Amino acid sequence: MHAIAEPIFTAGFPLGSSAGLVTAFEWLGQPYRLTRVDMLGEMRTDAYERLNGRVETPVLVTGEGRVITETMAIAQWLEARDHERRISFAPGTYEADRMHQFIAFLNTGFTGAFFPLWVALEAEDATEDYRKTLRVFGRDFVAKRHAQLEAMMGDGDYLLGDRPTLADAVFVGVARWVDFHEAIAPEDYARNYPRVHALRKRIEADPAFRYALAIEDGELAAGNGSMKGLIPLQDVLRLAGALAD
Repeated sequence: MHAIAEPIFTAGFPLGSSAGLVTAFEWLGQPYRLTRVDMLGEMRTDAYERLNGRVETPVLVTGEGRVITETMAIAQWLEARDHERRISFAPGTYEADRMHQFIAFLNTGFTGAFFPLWVALEAEDATEDYRKTLRVFGRDFVAKRHAQLEAMMGDGDYLLGDRPTLADAVFVGVARWVDFHEAIAPEDYARNYPRVHALRKRIEADPAFRYALAIEDGELAAGNGSMKGLIPLQDVLRLAGALAD
């Protein structure tokens, strides 16, 4: 694959966690392009599997033509290019280590807590009793992870102080699943996890995240100018050599 003008980020819909990284791209402010991927359809094709063998989003095609998968790897790629430290911290500092700790927790334990709820929704041959068991387990697990995140947080407006970072972006891409799965009652959310609740409200009001949601919904939206255009998935698959001629 040849070099391209700007990196291309593939964001999954509906409800893809990659909306968080779209938010991070906007916060970073460097040129990029976007590809929307229907996770219920076109993501499940043979061509997409050749792009990402685990059949998941997000995927990043760098300006040098390399394909990078997995949220944490793409977050690290963004961090390495954040020379002005808009969304990260200087390497080797306590703050950088703390940010990595949050990202790791959010991308593993916090995100993974929702897995039983997704299985309950998507398992076509599951019995209703099995689905009910998964929902009970999933809701308990989601509540536990929210309590753990609440305990990890300080008194700042964001996870690491008074400005958003990559950790906040990873958080917001997943946090909205609470509502979709009705995993935590709204009154319990605000009462039991006030810091998490306030953080989510703050980031969800941010123009960068609102832009990410608009793109996810297929709307014509204006970001801050960093996004230089939408690229059809078929073009990305051809660029990556995943689509047969």
